[in-house]
Amino acid sequence: MSSKNIETDASVDYKVPLITGNPTFASITESVSKVVESKTTKEWAILFGFFSSLMMVMVGSIGYLVWEGTGIWGLNNPVGWGWAIVNFVFWVGIGHAGTLISAVLFLFRQKWRTSINRFAEAMTIFAVICALIFPGIHVGRIWAVYYFFPIPNQMDMWPNFRSPLLWDFFAVGTYFTVSFMFWYTGLIPDLATLRDRATNKIRKIILGVASLGWRGGNKQWKHYELAYLLLAGLSTPLVLSVHSVVSTDFATSVIPGWHTTIFPPYFVAGAIFSGFAMVMTLAIIARKIYNLENIITVTHLENMNKIILLTGMIVGYSYGMEFFVAWYSGNPYESFAFVNRAFGQYAWAYWIMISCNVLVPQIFWSRKLRRSIPVMFVASIFVNIGMWFERFVIIVTTLAKDYLPSAWDYFSPTFWDVALMIGVFGLFFTLFLLFIKHLPMIAMSEVKGVLPQADPHYGHNGHEGESK
Repeated sequence: MSSKNIETDASVDYKVPLITGNPTFASITESVSKVVESKTTKEWAILFGFFSSLMMVMVGSIGYLVWEGTGIWGLNNPVGWGWAIVNFVFWVGIGHAGTLISAVLFLFRQKWRTSINRFAEAMTIFAVICALIFPGIHVGRIWAVYYFFPIPNQMDMWPNFRSPLLWDFFAVGTYFTVSFMFWYTGLIPDLATLRDRATNKIRKIILGVASLGWRGGNKQWKHYELAYLLLAGLSTPLVLSVHSVVSTDFATSVIPGWHTTIFPPYFVAGAIFSGFAMVMTLAIIARKIYNLENIITVTHLENMNKIILLTGMIVGYSYGMEFFVAWYSGNPYESFAFVNRAFGQYAWAYWIMISCNVLVPQIFWSRKLRRSIPVMFVASIFVNIGMWFERFVIIVTTLAKDYLPSAWDYFSPTFWDVALMIGVFGLFFTLFLLFIKHLPMIAMSEVKGVLPQADPHYGHNGHEGESK
């Protein structure tokens, strides 16, 4: 690298700091740790009570489903897949941004990830937990769910390896396992920090066990960084693989509108799009409640908005290409499926999807709007609504009008469809609230690494004056 480039990089590091307010290593630890160590706030308690109540709605809905069967949902012939699969694909998509921010941006040495990667990783874990509920319960006979798993049994019966249910088991199960290991590995230095600050003996023991005896020695850091790098390398292909497998559930069928090779890249882009929008929603609320505006800065949020804009355009391009390929194929069933989406009985859902996913992100071409907190918060919610409707449009509108007009029917959700969907949102936010209250929501050790003081040359060439 030329000396000119080195000077340019240095100017970025020192004159436009990622973390504002000139914090020290100690103040970063204090700001993040006090959220965990302080007493429960009134706001947190109210939110926890509200979302845990919604979670109980989910528990009741699943209990009644097991008792009564899938007849309580609005399923019919031909719409045998309803909101259960819509929600499954939606939550798998939400879980994508966690691994992307943590692993891919880490490998590309993007320092702006450090303030938001812990959020995103936790969101991945919780979103995948929400997703895993649906394949299990949608089969109706939940007591026979162990047939999903490729485990030996006394009847010598094995799952059908050509079944998409088994593909989902491998794809989502692998993704969850690797994401959890990656998340936990990143937590270890911060858990040790909390252990050293603990004043309660039980808390100190628990955190001591969880931090695996971390002391912060040179050898430990060397092994930690190697393990983190390997897990990042292992996680990166999963970003592409897991939602590609989920999209292949559809693409390998013969249903018009599903049988297309564009689905894997289209689903992956959409998953990253929705995942970043959910990270945005959570980060804006948390940074405001816990006064973390100097660590999660507007620059971090602006960078996420740029990715939302980019992936939103990829999604919009995919919508257009679907229409083109349907017309170019000359297949009348394929053409009808897409015309029906845009102008048929579910046109309202299609245009909500287009408005939220294609039109709303275009506001981020404006730097002023891209850096406006209220605007990006509202936009992130619209994107999440739009991505839920994308899954609804793909699944429900296609099944409702397949090859035989005599079999066509209109799908309407029942009370139990709605209750289960709301209840799963309750589960997600309950887990997230528990996370921000009991674990460091910001990766302290990584944020300290992007402070000017972390540079070995800090203090030379007059840079120290800018941090005072």
